[in-house]
Amino acid sequence: TSLDGLELIAFPERADPRDVLVGNRWEDLPHEACIATGSIRRKAHLLHLRPDLCFEDLRGNIETRLKKAEHYDAIVMAKAALDRLGLTPEVVDVLNPSTLLPQVGQGALAIESRSQDEELKSLFSEINHKDTHRAVSAERAFLYELGTGCDLPIAANAVVSEDEISLTAVVSSMDGKSFLRTTETGQESLSLGKSVAQTLLDTQGGRELLKKQ
Repeated sequence: TSLDGLELIAFPERADPRDVLVGNRWEDLPHEACIATGSIRRKAHLLHLRPDLCFEDLRGNIETRLKKAEHYDAIVMAKAALDRLGLTPEVVDVLNPSTLLPQVGQGALAIESRSQDEELKSLFSEINHKDTHRAVSAERAFLYELGTGCDLPIAANAVVSEDEISLTAVVSSMDGKSFLRTTETGQESLSLGKSVAQTLLDTQGGRELLKKQ
């Protein structure tokens, strides 16, 4: 992926891409529980499963968010954020991707350099984690084909097993009532991401859904 002479040249091994519920367990959330999150994706996808839930906006750095957790039934954040900071809240429920599919690239880091800098490319190729590179590239290809960003309730998560990539993706309405999900497998990241996007957009009606957002 290049932009104005820049290129993503390496991906260190990905951290856990899953989301977590802090302050409560998913199965223990009471009726009309109040969840805090600043993510449109998390809100829409959890509403799809539990239309009774109510949501409050949550902003600030990780420590600030955790301090606010006691004011809600739970807050939602990325597991990778807690892991990287070595934070261990008392109650943390890791959400399976079948419950809440992660954001594109969640848990991954990337190294960007000038496209023509062959010396840097060679140097950082030593730390490039190939499975992470393939997985995140598939997710990014899906997002690129959709032609949108993170301001809509869109999610994708790729898992690499031996030679094959399995890519699951979701496009939903803001209220979670319309929820399109598909999983496809392939060996080439870019073509797989494009295929999954086309399935959701054209076969399942995602194009019309996105126009209404």
